[in-house]
This record gives sequence, C-alpha cells and structure tokens, in this order.
Amino acid sequence: MEDSVEDLYQHLIIERARAPHHAGRLVHIDGEAEGNNPMCGDQVHLMFARGDGDVVQEFAHQTHGCAICIASADLLGDVVLGRHLDEITSTVDAFEEMIRTGVRPTRRSEFDKLAAFAGVHAYRSRHRCATLAWQAARTAIIRMMEAHHG
Repeated sequence: MEDSVEDLYQHLIIERARAPHHAGRLVHIDGEAEGNNPMCGDQVHLMFARGDGDVVQEFAHQTHGCAICIASADLLGDVVLGRHLDEITSTVDAFEEMIRTGVRPTRRSEFDKLAAFAGVHAYRSRHRCATLAWQAARTAIIRMMEAHHG
C-alpha cells in the first residue's frame, strides 16, 4: 500500500511538472517575487493579483528547473487561489516544516496534494527545489501586505 501511495505522489509531481496548470504571466500584477537556486539552476517568478479583502484572485508562475521545483510552484498556485494573504503565510510555514521533517500537517485540507512533497524530506539536497517557490511567495505576500496596509 505504501508503495502505491508513493507512486501516486510521484505521478502527481511528474504530471504537474510536464503540464503545469498555472504557468504563464498575468496581465495585472499586484505582487511578484523571484527565487533563484544557483546550485542547481532552478528559477521561479511568481505573480499574484489580489481581489477584495486581500484574497488572491489570480496566480501565475514562470518556473525553469527540475520537476520538483516546477510542480511545487504549480501546486502552490492551487493553494493560494481564493485564499487570504494571512492564511497563505501560515501554509508556507507548514509546507517548509513538512519538507524539513517529512511529517504532513494534519487537519489541513490544502495538504492533500502537497503531501506529495513529504518524501523530499529524505533528500536534503532537494529541499530547496521544493521550497524555492514557497519562499518567493512569502516575499511577494509580505510586499503586497506592506503596500496595501503600509
């Protein structure tokens, strides 16, 4: 059973890397950030458009790199759409913790798909591949909140 779950997760990562749902550019951008990992060549550029009440209405990314990095950026898009900026920050923290520990957060439905990355925990050299987009998202969210409330 464990092998079939791991296979399913690996399949999700490969599919989202091959055919990302959120790849592209936004016409209207309220916040953006970039991430770069010179050790392996991964690069992400995230774009956010905010709707009413600090809720992410649109998201796009341009990601070049390994399958883990591309899939992680793309699944980030699934998580942020329709969510308040404050909620996203706590999800970024939880995702990074999962990569460090390998333990999927309980009682967080957004981790149903993100659990695919829990296995990255065992490969320290791949941690940055999985978290690069999430760290960029944190930067973009902080900038959007400061611009809107500051």
